Amino acid sequence: MPVTIADVRAVAAGLPRSYEAIVRDRVKFRVGSIVWLAFNPEETEMGFAFPKEERAALVASEPEVFFMPRPSDMRFNWVECHLDQLDEERMRELVLDAWRMVVPQRLWPYAGN
Repeated sequence: MPVTIADVRAVAAGLPRSYEAIVRDRVKFRVGSIVWLAFNPEETEMGFAFPKEERAALVASEPEVFFMPRPSDMRFNWVECHLDQLDEERMRELVLDAWRMVVPQRLWPYAGN
């Protein structure tokens, strides 16, 4: 069953130091001032923190699921995906990995795995 923004919120909202913000009618999750997870206005696509050096391989391996960020965001550690192409397990893995990119490693055990 495809995931929704509500499913993602259920995972992201409980992560230490993470909080939700609305910026220009878009839902974003931050740790401090760092955006590590964001949705398009229609809430059908999710962008998330991901190593720049690995994103081309990810997109090439599953182009129906993942796609590159818009040109202005290419400088960031970021990639995007279609929510309806993810299942709950995959979404949880992506969200946790993205969060781990922006928090100190000592917080990882508190992610509620």
